[in-house]
Amino acid sequence: MAFRAPRRHRHCGGSVTAGPENRCLPDPTSNTASRTRSTAIIISAKHGQSPTDPADLKRVPDAPIIAAVNAAWTAAHPGAGALVAFSTDDDGMLWWLSDRSQAAADFVKNYLLTHDAAGNDISGSPITVSASGLTQVYAGAESAAYFGVPVSDPRHPDIFGIVQHGVVYTGGKGKIAEHGGAGFQDRNVPILVVVPGMRQGEQIGAQVETTQIAPTILRLLGLNPYALQAVQIEHTQVLPGLRRH
Repeated sequence: MAFRAPRRHRHCGGSVTAGPENRCLPDPTSNTASRTRSTAIIISAKHGQSPTDPADLKRVPDAPIIAAVNAAWTAAHPGAGALVAFSTDDDGMLWWLSDRSQAAADFVKNYLLTHDAAGNDISGSPITVSASGLTQVYAGAESAAYFGVPVSDPRHPDIFGIVQHGVVYTGGKGKIAEHGGAGFQDRNVPILVVVPGMRQGEQIGAQVETTQIAPTILRLLGLNPYALQAVQIEHTQVLPGLRRH
């Protein structure tokens, strides 16, 4: 049967509309107050950006760093190929090496922490950062332990570098912030919750995580949060202040 567009019907009141079968349908704007009293809103973000203050920005091209590490490796190991097989560097450094031995990872760690790198600030003026822009490097088994996986797991990077605050690895001068690292500004985001009946303007200073949003939604819908496997495994709690709902 062909669908007929909704239209006014002489037997329908002013707040209803005739549907495709000439049935009277409620006006979607007539119960706004009811929806407001029964709708919860949760606003957050999957990650932050760093640095939040442009004055702290230190752009550092990572290509010259990778090239220098590869050159140092081949100089120390004649006949060897490039050591860095794959990299993803934003405001963190994650490298996978062609030689996945602990010795190779330690070689890279030592090089990164003992060599400066050139970059530029928010205005594009040249700067120099120490230790390749890093504060700490997890190499080989250290990286596996950081990510909570066995050393034999090929997914973990051989090198995981924690950047100095404000460092963003980029070859240009356009970026003003990045994400993907382990900095405070990367990993801390606001969570705004509006729930009917909840006191307005209340601030809860307890440590929470965005993983708590999913079980909170289930609780607000009257469903069991522990129906989620991740909640069962990680014992994720509903957001504080909402447990009574």
